[in-house]
Amino acid sequence: MDFHVELQGRRDLAGQIYRGLRAAILDGRLRRGERLPPTRELALRLDVARNTVSVAYEWLAAEGLIAGRTRAGSFVQGEASRPRGRAGREAQVPLRARAFWRALPDLPAPLAPAAYDFGVGSPDVSRFPFESWRRLVARQLRAATVSGGYVDAAGHRGLREAVARHVGLARGVRADAEDVLITNGAQQALDLVGRVLIEPGDCVAMEEPGYPPARQVFQSLGARVVPVPVDAEGLDVAALPDAARLVYVTPSHQFPLGMPMSPARRVALLEWAKRRDAVVIEDDYDSEFRFGGRPLETLHGMDRSGRVLYVGSFSKVMVPMLRLGFLVAPPSLQRELRWARRVMDWHSPVPEQAALARFIDSGLLARHIRKMRREYEARHTCVAEGLARHCGDWLQVVPSVAGLHLSATFRRGGLALERETVTRARAAGVGLITLSRYFAGPRARAGLVLGYGGIPAVRVPEGLRRLGANLNQVVGLTKD
Repeated sequence: MDFHVELQGRRDLAGQIYRGLRAAILDGRLRRGERLPPTRELALRLDVARNTVSVAYEWLAAEGLIAGRTRAGSFVQGEASRPRGRAGREAQVPLRARAFWRALPDLPAPLAPAAYDFGVGSPDVSRFPFESWRRLVARQLRAATVSGGYVDAAGHRGLREAVARHVGLARGVRADAEDVLITNGAQQALDLVGRVLIEPGDCVAMEEPGYPPARQVFQSLGARVVPVPVDAEGLDVAALPDAARLVYVTPSHQFPLGMPMSPARRVALLEWAKRRDAVVIEDDYDSEFRFGGRPLETLHGMDRSGRVLYVGSFSKVMVPMLRLGFLVAPPSLQRELRWARRVMDWHSPVPEQAALARFIDSGLLARHIRKMRREYEARHTCVAEGLARHCGDWLQVVPSVAGLHLSATFRRGGLALERETVTRARAAGVGLITLSRYFAGPRARAGLVLGYGGIPAVRVPEGLRRLGANLNQVVGLTKD
């Protein structure tokens, strides 16, 4: 047998041996039935530990490329055929995705973190009690607590009970464990609802400006998404299209502008949904971080006809990579939603669900939210005051009393000014998001959206000072 395994240094030796042997089998240098050298012999030839070679052989066997025979050794089990070289790749027929996916722009390449990053949607993970969370997860990963099977597609029973208690106390949502479905974040909850309720061509109404990932998930399911304008009271119910089958709203903290939906508009939306036999998705994101006044009652709490589906997530109150959220839905949809979840990916990781249930029931979540609410309120005030001080001649802050970001619209100037401001600010180390990116229709407003969850509080003043200096350069304004 004549083959060569190239070793690059001493790192990942088993992986290098595995890849070398695999390549030899795939390109035909090692034929079916050919015997591989014993692990001891190959280890001596390569000057590596015998166990290293054994691991590489185990990987090949697991892939079905080799098989061991008692007292005979390891033999090539099969050889895969594949196009060789560039000519083989060019001969392949290009596959075409659906039109919706082809129309999407390329995913942006990650940018280097800005020194003063006002990105949207990032919490301050440095304040999270990782040590407490680690202990809870470790406890759930013990052999005695890990099952070899799958669990209910609705999620871990203990977490569903904990979520029902949490949203009942914090937001007045009337629910028990049977009403709760655990999801991989809010985005999966929207996808599940769309799969169960939306037929291709159905009309879905969304706030304008609004949350692009929600818009994209409904469009990917074949819906016709219609933008509906918002004003100081939230969604303009009078502008809802009669054909809308589903309405997606963020009433506690309109995304991205930040105002809450007024009580009158909430009543009007529920009455409209009842008349039109429509469904309302209430995305209650960032409601935990309200800084002033009494929280408004949720649409779900006001609903008496069972038309509101309540969506929440733990991404902002804990850490985004946890990917746990929930959906509160009426009994009439639970069977179908569970089927949809089972078809999609069955359920979220159980140890993390169980750990989160303990995190909630022990009071750790409520304690963390109280601590971060105070921190974010201080940053909210700092950003609002800094924008007024350094950018007040050109930017008008949109009033808000909750969340992890602020929006500001340009008093004068349009989208060209918005783009130039963001470009110049980036060159000065300030990362910003344009307001116009959240509009689906042609009447986008120029402005900025500044997140303060992911930027250290001590860096906020200097970041806003730099923004103001660059904004003044863009518009040719010299301030005293």
